[in-house]
Amino acid sequence: MSIITVGIDLAKNVFAVHGVDETGKPMLVKPKVPRAALLELIAQLPPCLIGMEACSGAHHWARQFQPFGHTVRLMAPKLVVPYRMAGKRGKNDAADAAAICEAVTRPQMRFVPIKDQEQQAVLCLHRTRQGWVEERTATYNRIRGLLAEFGIVLPQKVERLRREIGAHLEDLPGWANRCIGDLLQHASQLDERINAYSRIIEQLAHQDQRARRLQTQPGIGPTTASALLASIGSGHDFASGRQLAAWLGLVPGQYSSGGKARLGRITKAGDGYLCSLLVMGARAVLAGLGDKQDRYSRWVRSLQERRGYWKTIVAIAAKNARMAWAILHYGDDFSVLVD
Repeated sequence: MSIITVGIDLAKNVFAVHGVDETGKPMLVKPKVPRAALLELIAQLPPCLIGMEACSGAHHWARQFQPFGHTVRLMAPKLVVPYRMAGKRGKNDAADAAAICEAVTRPQMRFVPIKDQEQQAVLCLHRTRQGWVEERTATYNRIRGLLAEFGIVLPQKVERLRREIGAHLEDLPGWANRCIGDLLQHASQLDERINAYSRIIEQLAHQDQRARRLQTQPGIGPTTASALLASIGSGHDFASGRQLAAWLGLVPGQYSSGGKARLGRITKAGDGYLCSLLVMGARAVLAGLGDKQDRYSRWVRSLQERRGYWKTIVAIAAKNARMAWAILHYGDDFSVLVD
């Protein structure tokens, strides 16, 4: 019998491959496949279903395997763990490959959309920029911590900190003065880099028609539109907008039993970066609501009165996620559906 399903445990240099036939019998068990030999091995196989964990390099290998007629599916590592531990003890690469091979065939398994090179390149911009944002925040926190050692406590807002810190620099000892000055210079350099990358992302979003359509939705700006496009593409890996919202973690956790539905807190699962962008966009919508009386504004105002501030924020973010899926999935036909 021919091999129909293959699980691959990815690594840097040595990979584990596990292939089974239609009865589930192992037909290809290779716990040590060198990196240079992996593509040749997969190319010799008949078209089959290949499963891998969504980790570093997974999207690259998926693009390499697809031209040979294989169907490639990527899964979150945490969803593979139960299949490795079920009735077994210990962990090794061969066991991981066998678990991946079994998990990829499950009908209810959730898969990660495979990204092309352009999508990953745009995500590099987002990840680099976000890393600098986090580094800038850490730098300002470090400045506040060092100043507090000398009894100088400044406001948390960056603008006020930079405006008021000059009056206190002369009160610091020599080396402390130099450290604070270097940290401020480093933060300024980070500001320049963040602004430069923000302009690049905004330019890319302006050039893409799909991103421009996304920006017509309140609460979705150039950064969010670009990140959505780079992460989910046309949204064809999701059956509905609700499924995308659940994938992003913008839904409450369920603890239902005995016919009684119990909804808990928002799960915060999925892509934290995308989720944070949608939440910040929702906060901007609520902040700029004012006295607007259009249909959307009345819905937001009514929701805030009934459910409170934070639940309204999450509801707007979830709605934007569902609308984004519809815009990307249906394309030009979406306006017809809305009408």
